[in-house]
Amino acid sequence: MFVWWRDVLRESTLEGHHTKVVQLGPRYGSIPFIVSEVMFLFALFRASSHSSLAPTVEIGGIWPPKGIGVLDPWEIPFLNTPIPLSSGAAVTWAHHAILAGKEKRAVYALVATVSLALVSTGFQGMEYYQAPFTISDSIYGSTFSLATGFHGFHVLIGTLFLIVCGIRQYLGHLTKEHHGSKILLQIMFTKK
Repeated sequence: MFVWWRDVLRESTLEGHHTKVVQLGPRYGSIPFIVSEVMFLFALFRASSHSSLAPTVEIGGIWPPKGIGVLDPWEIPFLNTPIPLSSGAAVTWAHHAILAGKEKRAVYALVATVSLALVSTGFQGMEYYQAPFTISDSIYGSTFSLATGFHGFHVLIGTLFLIVCGIRQYLGHLTKEHHGSKILLQIMFTKK
Protein backbone atom coordinates (compact mmCIF):
# COMPACT_ATOMS: atom_id res chain seq x y z
CA MET A 1 0.00 0.00 0.00
CA PHE A 2 2.86 2.37 0.78
CA VAL A 3 4.38 1.83 -2.67
CA TRP A 4 1.00 2.70 -4.22
CA TRP A 5 0.82 5.88 -2.12
CA ARG A 6 4.39 6.74 -3.16
CA ASP A 7 3.48 6.35 -6.84
CA VAL A 8 0.28 8.37 -6.49
CA LEU A 9 2.13 11.16 -4.69
CA ARG A 10 4.89 11.18 -7.26
CA GLU A 11 2.52 11.16 -10.24
CA SER A 12 0.08 13.74 -8.87
CA THR A 13 2.25 16.17 -6.95
CA LEU A 14 5.66 16.09 -8.57
CA GLU A 15 4.93 15.04 -12.14
CA GLY A 16 1.50 16.64 -12.52
CA HIS A 17 -0.07 13.65 -14.31
CA HIS A 18 -3.36 13.74 -12.41
CA THR A 19 -5.52 15.74 -14.76
CA LYS A 20 -9.26 16.15 -14.20
CA VAL A 21 -9.94 13.02 -16.28
CA VAL A 22 -7.34 10.95 -14.39
CA GLN A 23 -8.83 12.10 -11.05
CA LEU A 24 -12.16 10.56 -12.02
CA GLY A 25 -10.70 7.03 -11.96
CA PRO A 26 -10.02 6.83 -8.21
CA ARG A 27 -13.28 8.63 -7.44
CA TYR A 28 -15.40 6.26 -9.49
CA GLY A 29 -13.31 3.31 -8.34
CA SER A 30 -14.07 4.12 -4.71
CA ILE A 31 -17.82 3.83 -5.29
CA PRO A 32 -17.88 0.01 -5.67
CA PHE A 33 -15.57 -0.26 -2.65
CA ILE A 34 -17.91 1.78 -0.45
CA VAL A 35 -21.01 -0.01 -1.78
CA SER A 36 -19.46 -3.44 -1.10
CA GLU A 37 -18.48 -2.34 2.40
CA VAL A 38 -22.03 -1.15 3.12
CA MET A 39 -23.48 -4.41 1.77
CA PHE A 40 -21.12 -6.50 3.92
CA LEU A 41 -22.00 -4.58 7.09
CA PHE A 42 -25.70 -4.79 6.20
CA ALA A 43 -25.41 -8.58 5.84
CA LEU A 44 -23.81 -8.86 9.28
CA PHE A 45 -26.43 -6.55 10.79
CA ARG A 46 -29.17 -8.59 9.11
CA ALA A 47 -27.75 -11.85 10.51
CA SER A 48 -27.65 -10.41 14.00
CA SER A 49 -31.14 -8.90 13.71
CA HIS A 50 -32.63 -12.09 12.32
CA SER A 51 -31.12 -14.19 15.09
CA SER A 52 -32.26 -11.79 17.81
CA LEU A 53 -35.80 -11.28 16.49
CA ALA A 54 -36.45 -14.94 15.68
CA PRO A 55 -34.11 -17.08 17.80
CA THR A 56 -34.04 -20.68 16.62
CA VAL A 57 -34.34 -23.81 18.69
CA GLU A 58 -30.60 -24.47 18.17
CA ILE A 59 -29.75 -21.49 20.38
CA GLY A 60 -32.48 -22.23 22.90
CA GLY A 61 -35.19 -19.99 21.44
CA ILE A 62 -33.96 -16.97 23.43
CA TRP A 63 -31.74 -13.98 22.74
CA PRO A 64 -29.00 -13.71 23.77
CA PRO A 65 -28.45 -17.46 23.83
CA LYS A 66 -28.40 -19.07 27.25
CA GLY A 67 -25.01 -18.90 28.91
CA ILE A 68 -23.82 -15.84 26.96
CA GLY A 69 -22.95 -12.80 29.03
CA VAL A 70 -23.53 -9.51 27.24
CA LEU A 71 -21.69 -6.21 27.36
CA ASP A 72 -23.32 -3.31 29.17
CA PRO A 73 -24.38 -0.91 26.39
CA TRP A 74 -23.89 2.12 28.66
CA GLU A 75 -20.16 1.56 29.14
CA ILE A 76 -17.62 1.21 26.28
CA PRO A 77 -20.22 0.86 23.48
CA PHE A 78 -21.82 4.12 24.64
CA LEU A 79 -18.45 5.87 24.75
CA ASN A 80 -17.53 4.53 21.33
CA THR A 81 -20.59 6.09 19.67
CA PRO A 82 -19.82 9.83 19.87
CA ILE A 83 -16.12 9.36 19.13
CA PRO A 84 -16.53 8.20 15.48
CA LEU A 85 -19.22 10.85 15.00
CA SER A 86 -16.79 13.49 16.27
CA SER A 87 -14.15 12.06 13.95
CA GLY A 88 -16.56 12.54 11.04
CA ALA A 89 -17.10 16.15 12.10
CA ALA A 90 -13.33 16.72 12.34
CA VAL A 91 -12.64 15.33 8.87
CA THR A 92 -15.45 17.52 7.52
CA TRP A 93 -13.78 20.47 9.24
CA ALA A 94 -10.51 19.52 7.49
CA HIS A 95 -12.25 19.35 4.12
CA HIS A 96 -13.83 22.79 4.56
CA ALA A 97 -10.50 24.22 5.72
CA ILE A 98 -8.85 22.93 2.54
CA LEU A 99 -11.59 24.48 0.42
CA ALA A 100 -11.15 27.78 2.28
CA GLY A 101 -7.36 27.67 1.77
CA LYS A 102 -6.59 27.42 5.51
CA GLU A 103 -3.80 24.86 5.50
CA LYS A 104 -2.92 24.98 9.22
CA ARG A 105 -6.53 24.48 10.28
CA ALA A 106 -6.78 21.50 7.94
CA VAL A 107 -3.70 19.94 9.56
CA TYR A 108 -5.14 20.53 13.04
CA ALA A 109 -8.44 18.98 11.98
CA LEU A 110 -6.67 15.94 10.54
CA VAL A 111 -4.64 15.50 13.74
CA ALA A 112 -7.92 15.65 15.70
CA THR A 113 -9.49 13.10 13.35
CA VAL A 114 -6.58 10.67 13.62
CA SER A 115 -6.49 11.09 17.41
CA LEU A 116 -10.20 10.33 17.69
CA ALA A 117 -9.81 7.30 15.41
CA LEU A 118 -6.98 5.96 17.57
CA VAL A 119 -9.02 6.47 20.76
CA SER A 120 -11.97 4.69 19.15
CA THR A 121 -9.75 1.79 18.10
CA GLY A 122 -8.34 1.59 21.62
CA PHE A 123 -11.85 1.46 23.10
CA GLN A 124 -12.81 -1.25 20.65
CA GLY A 125 -9.75 -3.25 21.69
CA MET A 126 -10.80 -2.85 25.34
CA GLU A 127 -14.29 -3.99 24.42
CA TYR A 128 -12.87 -7.13 22.79
CA TYR A 129 -10.71 -7.81 25.82
CA GLN A 130 -13.58 -7.36 28.29
CA ALA A 131 -16.19 -9.27 26.28
CA PRO A 132 -17.40 -12.32 28.25
CA PHE A 133 -17.79 -14.31 25.00
CA THR A 134 -15.69 -15.23 21.96
CA ILE A 135 -16.26 -15.71 18.25
CA SER A 136 -17.00 -19.40 18.89
CA ASP A 137 -19.89 -18.66 21.30
CA SER A 138 -22.87 -19.25 18.99
CA ILE A 139 -24.34 -16.75 16.56
CA TYR A 140 -24.12 -13.98 19.17
CA GLY A 141 -20.35 -14.16 19.47
CA SER A 142 -19.72 -14.70 15.77
CA THR A 143 -21.86 -11.80 14.53
CA PHE A 144 -20.46 -9.49 17.22
CA SER A 145 -16.87 -10.45 16.45
CA LEU A 146 -17.26 -10.23 12.68
CA ALA A 147 -19.14 -6.93 12.68
CA THR A 148 -16.94 -5.16 15.20
CA GLY A 149 -13.77 -6.71 13.78
CA PHE A 150 -14.63 -5.60 10.27
CA HIS A 151 -15.49 -2.14 11.59
CA GLY A 152 -12.19 -2.00 13.47
CA PHE A 153 -10.30 -2.98 10.31
CA HIS A 154 -12.21 -0.27 8.43
CA VAL A 155 -11.19 2.30 11.05
CA LEU A 156 -7.52 1.21 10.98
CA ILE A 157 -7.28 1.46 7.19
CA GLY A 158 -9.10 4.80 7.26
CA THR A 159 -6.69 6.01 9.94
CA LEU A 160 -3.72 5.09 7.75
CA PHE A 161 -5.27 7.01 4.86
CA LEU A 162 -5.90 9.99 7.14
CA ILE A 163 -2.30 9.95 8.35
CA VAL A 164 -1.09 10.03 4.75
CA CYS A 165 -3.55 12.85 3.97
CA GLY A 166 -2.34 14.74 7.04
CA ILE A 167 1.28 14.43 5.94
CA ARG A 168 0.34 15.53 2.43
CA GLN A 169 -1.61 18.48 3.84
CA TYR A 170 1.35 19.47 6.04
CA LEU A 171 3.62 19.34 2.99
CA GLY A 172 1.17 21.46 0.96
CA HIS A 173 0.16 18.73 -1.52
CA LEU A 174 -3.61 19.13 -1.07
CA THR A 175 -5.29 22.10 -2.70
CA LYS A 176 -8.82 23.15 -3.52
CA GLU A 177 -8.50 21.38 -6.86
CA HIS A 178 -6.55 18.28 -5.77
CA HIS A 179 -8.04 16.73 -2.64
CA GLY A 180 -10.18 13.84 -3.92
CA SER A 181 -8.94 11.38 -1.29
CA LYS A 182 -10.24 13.74 1.38
CA ILE A 183 -13.76 13.49 -0.06
CA LEU A 184 -13.54 9.68 -0.02
CA LEU A 185 -12.44 9.73 3.62
CA GLN A 186 -15.20 12.16 4.51
CA ILE A 187 -17.76 9.76 3.04
CA MET A 188 -16.18 6.78 4.84
CA PHE A 189 -15.93 8.43 8.24
CA THR A 190 -19.35 10.11 8.29
CA LYS A 191 -21.32 6.97 7.42
CA LYS A 192 -20.98 5.59 10.95
